[in-house]
Amino acid sequence: MRAGGLAASMAVRRILLINPNSLEATTAMMVAIAKSVAADGFDITGATATRAPSMIVSADALEAAAPEVEEIAHLHRNSCDGIIVAAFGDPGLAGIRTAMDLPAVGIGESAMREAAENGRRFGVATTTPLLKAKIDALPDALKLRSRYTGTRFADGDPQQLIRDPARLRAALADAVKACIEQDGAEAVIIGGGPLGEAARDLQPMFVVPVIAPIASAVRRIIGLVTT
Repeated sequence: MRAGGLAASMAVRRILLINPNSLEATTAMMVAIAKSVAADGFDITGATATRAPSMIVSADALEAAAPEVEEIAHLHRNSCDGIIVAAFGDPGLAGIRTAMDLPAVGIGESAMREAAENGRRFGVATTTPLLKAKIDALPDALKLRSRYTGTRFADGDPQQLIRDPARLRAALADAVKACIEQDGAEAVIIGGGPLGEAARDLQPMFVVPVIAPIASAVRRIIGLVTT
């Protein structure tokens, strides 16, 4: 191999993780999880929205986040090799794909694709009932409706739950159980970027796969960037 080719093959690939929520601590948490999953030769950096709420919990807020996500992607388009949109409704993802010749994935679509592998039926456990319609729309867009068993919501206010990790984990565990025992899910997605640490903690508690969306998105973007 020529020296130039070797240098190119060893170049670090940079992935931008965009947090559509406006809390920097959430961005740092998601970037840390993404880095723990990323293969050698990949660097994950984060960017945080400023006009959104600290945690998106409604359909209106999700839709309002899309333009800023697209703006952030445009600002960084020449300094990254791929983009992750790290909110479960994937706000701004369609616009990024339309406007840029750059691999981009959302944590929602990535998690659902992984959950549905090998024909599995899958559900979603999350904390945001006001986003139900947006979550339900994703399987339709991905042509996975026949495998989707529905979404179960943790008991409690989303903002309060996120501030109490033990309570959040317990409430999500109940939602995961409902997905499995009542809906027949063979895999369950923990639906939300800010729920990344809870998703990691819940995985060993169940026999069926518990899908962590950030990890799913990292694996998917790496596959797209390296093909």
